[in-house]
Amino acid sequence: MRELKRNVVPELEALPVRAGERTNFEGKAVSNHILLSIPDEEFNAIRDHLQHIELPHHKVLYQSRERLDSAYFLNRGMISLVFRTQEDDTVEIGVIGNEGFAPVGMAAGLRRTPHGAVMQVNGDGFRVDADILETALKTSPRLRELTHRYAAVHSLQVGQTAGCNRLHDLEQRLSRWLLLTQDRVGSGLLRITHDFLATMLGTDRPSVSLAAGSLQRKKIIEYTHGSVRVLNRKKLESSACECYGIIQEFNAELVKTSG
Repeated sequence: MRELKRNVVPELEALPVRAGERTNFEGKAVSNHILLSIPDEEFNAIRDHLQHIELPHHKVLYQSRERLDSAYFLNRGMISLVFRTQEDDTVEIGVIGNEGFAPVGMAAGLRRTPHGAVMQVNGDGFRVDADILETALKTSPRLRELTHRYAAVHSLQVGQTAGCNRLHDLEQRLSRWLLLTQDRVGSGLLRITHDFLATMLGTDRPSVSLAAGSLQRKKIIEYTHGSVRVLNRKKLESSACECYGIIQEFNAELVKTSG
């Protein structure tokens, strides 16, 4: 197993680190919440192993059941975790932005996962060798605490999403999905197609078009080819099912304990 290079620095007064105040060995700014929340000593131990990568739309990070050799900590963009059946039907079971990392199972030492991961919204982030992360989790207590806590909260999101996909109508699910995506992208303009939305929501394109058309007639969103613009965030929240509020409640707890 590869060794971590540890650069021990005296601990400074515990002030929150802001996005851009830390960089990797190439000088690329860090905006990932977990990497910004660990102490200097733990960050410096992993800093030289943070490989900055651009993550374009639709890039596949890993496939289901394959051996996992890398972990990803996003700065920007959004990862969709996708469940695929033997008949090649797909549905999204969770999303990850710069609040977390993927694959989440690595927090428990797992090197395989039953679902795949694809970039839903383009961005950038850092790739870390799985062996390096495994060593860091053993030697860095705060990093271990935050990744374990994120994994626990993320499992709640996955469970809530599964129930939502089974029990709520498509317009509610689409509203929930748009809200979660906007939260992670930080913009009202989401560059996504109806075809990809249908894949993520486990339905067909005509059904997505009907649901999006309903939201557009209510002046909640504006849909053009290849993008959706959120016009009224408050109405979109009202259109979503209770699942969005429940997911956000636990995400808020995660943010409070990471600060």
